[in-house]
Amino acid sequence: MKMSFRWYGQDDPVSLRYISQIPNMHSVVSAVYDVKPGQVWPEESIKRVKDECEKHGLVFDVVESIPVPEDIKLGTEKAEELIEVYCENIRRCAKYGVKCVTYNFMPVFDWTRTQLDKEAEDGSTSLVMYWEQMQGLDPLTDDIDLPGWDASYTKDEIKELFRKYAEVGEEGLWANLERFLKKVIPVAEECGVRMAIHPDDPPYPIFGLPRIITNEENLDRFLKIVDSPANSLCLCTGSLGCAAFNDIPKMVRKYSAMDRIAFMHIRNVLNMEDGSFEESGHLSKCGSIDMYEVVKALTDTGFDGYVRPDHGRMIWGETGRPGYGLYDRALGAAYINGLFEACEKAGR
Repeated sequence: MKMSFRWYGQDDPVSLRYISQIPNMHSVVSAVYDVKPGQVWPEESIKRVKDECEKHGLVFDVVESIPVPEDIKLGTEKAEELIEVYCENIRRCAKYGVKCVTYNFMPVFDWTRTQLDKEAEDGSTSLVMYWEQMQGLDPLTDDIDLPGWDASYTKDEIKELFRKYAEVGEEGLWANLERFLKKVIPVAEECGVRMAIHPDDPPYPIFGLPRIITNEENLDRFLKIVDSPANSLCLCTGSLGCAAFNDIPKMVRKYSAMDRIAFMHIRNVLNMEDGSFEESGHLSKCGSIDMYEVVKALTDTGFDGYVRPDHGRMIWGETGRPGYGLYDRALGAAYINGLFEACEKAGR
């Protein structure tokens, strides 16, 4: 496997210098952050990220992400033109050594949490999703400022998007995803890039918006649309694992054996009876996911793709981007490294 770490560019308080000091760190996961969705990424911007990483002995070969514009997800008249722009961005990334591109197909917002700084008894803080905090909220009438929402939308724009997605529905979203994949995957194949779709987070409908990358049945359906290693998964243990109906070690073993996992996001979550969850430390006993079984499934199936410690808690007084501090993610990387080494040696 190739260990990697998310970096948000020069504005990220976590420096590449510190990332490079984490044992076994290979790749930087980043993107071009000053270009709006649906626009072509300047080559000089991609090269700048590549050069900065190489100065610190790291490789910029994973993009997370090239955002998919709403018009593509909705299948509007602008979709074809925007898909062509998307394909051009894949070509440009590949030119500068990118091997994996992560994206998602979630309507309106990428992820949902109700709080970014829930304090635990030990003083650490983490991202949480509590259903009791969601009750009674209506995005069409209330001024909602939930983490993960795109604050650039006006209330009227939100209403219009919700109306359009109600018309599209789940099957319409599937059709628009198929249209996207059948244009994009051949380009990725030509460029030697693996496209890795991130699951919906959380993997069930929010405020009635359709969500389709949610469970084993739907992942099977997705992979069959274009049966190619270039059409693969970014299997996020936390996103899928916050739903009790998903057996994460089983899914990891299945899709890794099929060589359809390009990228693993490895993190733990603590699930609650009502479907709420808290993001926890990576250690198995801290949450609801058996991290040993996840890593064993990967090593048993010969996984050689990218891995990153996903969201971490904010610990030891660190401040910064919630979920993306240095300390707890570095601890997560060390823990994951240890699991891989132990599983690989035990399997000899």
